[in-house]
Amino acid sequence: MMTNLFSVFDPTSSILTNWLSLLTGMIIIPMGFWAIPSRSQAVWSFVLKKLDQEFSTLLGPSKMGSPILLISLFIFIFYNNFLGLFPYIFTATSHLVVSLCLALPLWLSFILFSWIKETIHALAHLVPLGTPPALMPFMVLIELISNMIRPITLSVRLAANMIAGHLLLTLLGNQGLSANLLTLFMIIMAQVLLLVLEFSVAIIQSYVFATLTTLYASE
Repeated sequence: MMTNLFSVFDPTSSILTNWLSLLTGMIIIPMGFWAIPSRSQAVWSFVLKKLDQEFSTLLGPSKMGSPILLISLFIFIFYNNFLGLFPYIFTATSHLVVSLCLALPLWLSFILFSWIKETIHALAHLVPLGTPPALMPFMVLIELISNMIRPITLSVRLAANMIAGHLLLTLLGNQGLSANLLTLFMIIMAQVLLLVLEFSVAIIQSYVFATLTTLYASE
C-alpha cells in the first residue's frame, strides 16, 4: 500500500520491478558485447561457420536455398537426436511423421521452384547427357521415380537409423535382468559403447539430412 506518491521509488515496495529491471538490458544487448564467449560457444560458433561454408559451396553460385535454413535444419535434427539419448525421452526424429514433415515441404518447394522458374532446365535434367534416343523414355521414367522418392528416402533413412540404435540399447538392457555379474558388466560396457555410437549417429544423420537437402536444392 502506497503512503505517498514517491513510495513507488522505494526498492522494498516492488522488488521485482525495481531490481530485476537492471537485467533487462542483458536481454536486449547481444551477448557478444558484454560477455566473453565460453569454450562451448566458441566451438559452436566454429561449427556454424564451417557448416555455412560447406552448404554455401554445395549450393553453388545459383544459391537455390539459404544456408541459414539448412543450418537451422541441421541444428533442429541434431537437437532432437541428442535429446532422445536421455532416458524416458521420446526421440521425435525416429517417427516418420516428423522426418517426413521435414523432408516433404523442402523437396516440394525445390520441385515447384524448378518446374515453374526453370522449366526447360528441369525437363533437360530428366535425360542425362549422352543417353541413346532409344533409352530416353526409360530414363525419363527412372528420373521421375528417383525424384519422387527422394523425400521418402530422406525421412526413412533418418527414422531407421535412430530406431536401430535405440532398439539395440533396449534389447541389451532387457538382458541384464537375468544375467550374472560378469555378463552384466559386459552388457553395461556394450551399452556405453553403443551410446557413444548413437551420439555419433545423431551428428552424422543430421549432417546427412541437411547435406542431401542441399544437394537436391543445388540440382
